Amino acid sequence: MFNKIIRGALTLAGASVGYAVTMLLLKISKFQSFIEMPIITPVMAFIIGIIGAVVGGIIFFVITPWLMEKGLNSANWIEGELQKIPTMDMVVGSVGLIIGLVIAYLISNILMGISIPIVGTILSIMLYIFLGYLGVSIATKKRDDLGNLAVIFKRNAKDKTETKGNKAATPKILDTSVIIDGRIADITQTGFVEGPIVIPEFVLEELRHIADSSDSLKRARGRRGLDILNKIQKELHMEVQITDKDFEEVAEVDIKLLKLAQFMGGKVVTNDYNLNKVAELQGVPVLNINELANAIKPVVLPGEEMIVQVIKEGKESGQGVAYLDDGTMIVVEGGRKHIGETMGVLVTSVLQTAAGRMIFAKPKMLVDKTA
Repeated sequence: MFNKIIRGALTLAGASVGYAVTMLLLKISKFQSFIEMPIITPVMAFIIGIIGAVVGGIIFFVITPWLMEKGLNSANWIEGELQKIPTMDMVVGSVGLIIGLVIAYLISNILMGISIPIVGTILSIMLYIFLGYLGVSIATKKRDDLGNLAVIFKRNAKDKTETKGNKAATPKILDTSVIIDGRIADITQTGFVEGPIVIPEFVLEELRHIADSSDSLKRARGRRGLDILNKIQKELHMEVQITDKDFEEVAEVDIKLLKLAQFMGGKVVTNDYNLNKVAELQGVPVLNINELANAIKPVVLPGEEMIVQVIKEGKESGQGVAYLDDGTMIVVEGGRKHIGETMGVLVTSVLQTAAGRMIFAKPKMLVDKTA
């Protein structure tokens, strides 16, 4: 039905074109004095016009299937090409095109004042094409610079807000590891994390790949990450932003995160030690969940007493290993013979490492296992 409507509309358009062309030819023929033509009455002109309309309608009726096929192929090709273009590039390019066409319109009014109409028209068309292309090209190539300007404006607005006593919060950009870890949801629920939570689409894509992995462990980790995101977005009273900002020239997700943090003026939330070090080199602020966990562990000083259960032997001869509730490892000198027992120990030293905190202790007294 739709094809019939299109074919009928094009046939009517062809008839209109045929009639218009015929009338134009008749008017031109009147000015050709070197051609001897009989006087054409209005009735004859009308009949000739009807014949031209019929011929035009027949031509368009015949070629309509071909035109529709070519038009559909062109539309599919254009749609495919547009899908390859990032959404932000399309938006920025459209703005640049509109600005270029507005400038071309203002200048074309001057060009149309040229005494030779054809020249003015041709120059105007060329100007529209040139400035339209220039607007799209400059806008897309300078997209990052425009984003930097937006960041500057945001920072200025932030400074003005801070002077009034209402400090604006910095965006927190989550990486894949911290989402899968899951502790970010609990930290967010406590209210210690301020500002919008930003989740890039390339991080979501990586999570989807992990969740679809053939490895059962990876698949479980990926699905856990998606569940954590769902919890943050639906259950917690926190602004969550999904951004499609991408850096196609960069392949690694970690580098994209750092560039996005620089672009948005935000902070990367991670528990990846290597990403933390790279961010420090590039001057990108990072919130490391592991560092936060170590910082909030209870402070233990040499000379303090505690009761622990020795669960396994240590690396060195005679050592036993115990753990606190928060996972802190306690190395008990001479504790190997007390494996499985609950005993009192005296802290001798505390060692802080990148992996966490280690406590060294020596036995003080034995206590009842059921105590």
